[in-house]
Amino acid sequence: MARWTAADIPDLTGRTAVVTGANTGLGFETAKALSRHGAAVVMACRDGRRCQAAAERIRHAVPTGRVEAMALDLADLDSVRAFADEFAARHDTLDILMNNAGVMAPPQKLTTRQGFELQFGTNHLGHVALTGHLLPLLMRSPGSRVVTVSSFAHVGGRIDFDDLQHERGYAPYGAYSASKLANLLFMLELDRRLSHAQASTLSVAAHPGFASTNLQAAGPFLGAKPLLSWFVLGGVRLAGKSPERGAEPQLYAATAPGVKGGDFFGPKRLGGGVAPSSMASSARDEAVASRLWDASKRLTGVDIDAIIAENRS
Repeated sequence: MARWTAADIPDLTGRTAVVTGANTGLGFETAKALSRHGAAVVMACRDGRRCQAAAERIRHAVPTGRVEAMALDLADLDSVRAFADEFAARHDTLDILMNNAGVMAPPQKLTTRQGFELQFGTNHLGHVALTGHLLPLLMRSPGSRVVTVSSFAHVGGRIDFDDLQHERGYAPYGAYSASKLANLLFMLELDRRLSHAQASTLSVAAHPGFASTNLQAAGPFLGAKPLLSWFVLGGVRLAGKSPERGAEPQLYAATAPGVKGGDFFGPKRLGGGVAPSSMASSARDEAVASRLWDASKRLTGVDIDAIIAENRS
């Protein structure tokens, strides 16, 4: 495909988008770009104060934009449910759900409020629950899209059904890779089930490549000395592409015409821009995906199959 940038986003007037982790990095740039092209954007963030400040920055940059900040902690399934209920009280439909927020490789094992390993619980289970709760609104909007942000780190991931919470041993990057593999397994399984129900909602995914955001530096150095964190963050900013460029694949997945369910986009290797990205064979294992789907239903208490059946047109 030709070089694609956020300037190529079509007019989104009348569309509504939810972007998780929208107060910084890829999420912030995604929210700003969608707002600039006419979408009403809900910025869903764990830290309410920072989210409000980020929304003000977008309002300053895009005076005609419509953005609102709402509290969402993906590491707490009660917060996910509360967010979805409040969103549904304010909005009748949803056109774009950008499952962007994530946690990367904290050095010590941390857990969510419900006791799940933090990366699996936030990156995967939190977004599974959010998607399920918001699916009725998505299915009311023809051509809506669920965009799951994964990573090329999924290639090294493995889903161990005997130890989903890494209780037998915690390896920071192993757990991160597993959560990113889970993202793609979920994306493809959701696409299969939506397609079987003949729903028009698309489930797609994207990855940013190596982008200069706080994710790469903040997660691995949670609890580290400030000087070390500052040094690593400086290195990331020098080596990685800008957040604006890093957000292009997920913006393409969310808005470009011709996108099909199950598509996966990333940066071109040469010359910049967006291109279809390959997945590891482990991400396409339908037996593993189905088993993870069932485990996720059990752990979150969210039955997406029932939600799809109840909202078929």
